[in-house]
Amino acid sequence: MVAHVEALLNSLSLPYRILRLCGGDMGFASALTYDFEVFSAAQSKWLEVSSVSNFESFQTNRMKIRFKDKDGKTQLLHSLNGSSLALPRILACLLENNQGANGIDLPPSLVPYFGSEAIVQRPTR
Repeated sequence: MVAHVEALLNSLSLPYRILRLCGGDMGFASALTYDFEVFSAAQSKWLEVSSVSNFESFQTNRMKIRFKDKDGKTQLLHSLNGSSLALPRILACLLENNQGANGIDLPPSLVPYFGSEAIVQRPTR
């Protein structure tokens, strides 16, 4: 899941970092959490755009979700959570980090969807 979110951010050519949260910064149900942050040029700070967590058996224990391992022993499943990308923040970061003289230069991965390499301002009449 970490690699998937990282691949998305790489495809958007955004400056990002991955943080492994310490116990005091995670929710009590999480055993491991990674936050993905993208730099916001307008705010001059890093903004969280995604989070990936492993809850181990915390959630599945309450739901009683189990499986039998290869030895026939009943085990609790582990659950994972991933939020993919926070669209409003990604859009803001794309606009902020890709400003050019004539508009917003698009990363190559978005060009097929826009039909152009940039978002340019049309002259006002």
